[in-house]
Amino acid sequence: MDLRLSGKTAVVTGGSKGIGLAVVQTLIAEGMRVVTGSRTVTAALRETGAVPVIADLSTPEGPIELVERALAELGGIDVLVNNVGVGDTDDISKGALLTLLDLPDGAWRHTFDLHFYSALRVTRAALPSLIERRGTVVNVSSAGARLVSAGPADYNVSKAALNALTKVVAEQFGGQGVRAVTVAPGPVRTGVWTDPDGLIARLARENGVTHEEFAEGLLGTLGASTGRISTPEEVARLIAFVASPNNITGAEYLVDGGVIKSA
Repeated sequence: MDLRLSGKTAVVTGGSKGIGLAVVQTLIAEGMRVVTGSRTVTAALRETGAVPVIADLSTPEGPIELVERALAELGGIDVLVNNVGVGDTDDISKGALLTLLDLPDGAWRHTFDLHFYSALRVTRAALPSLIERRGTVVNVSSAGARLVSAGPADYNVSKAALNALTKVVAEQFGGQGVRAVTVAPGPVRTGVWTDPDGLIARLARENGVTHEEFAEGLLGTLGASTGRISTPEEVARLIAFVASPNNITGAEYLVDGGVIKSA
């Protein structure tokens, strides 16, 4: 299926690994030119042929730097994928282990800077070009935005805010040709689930069980209809589809194996 993305340009945040890396690979395979921003550049990212920009997108300056570099490299932006997230495992672990009584303001600020404000700031910087080229914003959220009791509370709340941002962009700029779509993964086979020092492994140690036992039990508790977690490539394919020319805007697409049961 030709997604009609060949020759177009994209900016992907957090493209060094996980879902972001899969998105970069998928968009390049569709013939797009891609600039990606992250704090590190992995060997796998270098192999893609994307243009890497080292930037801390949780700061006010990082998003502006990324977009300026992208415009210089690409000439304009057709697709923006706001994917950056998770960050330091210690920070996200706090949100999963502490209650509202104990989770400090600093943790909330850090989480919102990374997961919400980074998307807001990159989108704001890219909007003039997106308007000019009638482009598309894809915000990578989380099924946790609908299931706030499962997982880090501050992370889930920040993703709920990101979902609302998608609708604001779609409403305010739809008349100028800009579309905005949310893609919300559930559990995905990234370092969060698989790394021996990732979030799931740390929670397993806190509960005194093995990494494998905790992961299997959590998936069962979440009630995934497919009985498995998604792959980064499955999420990336959906992102490429919603980024392709169509009339979808303001919508949310789940890639969660049936964890969320309600419409």
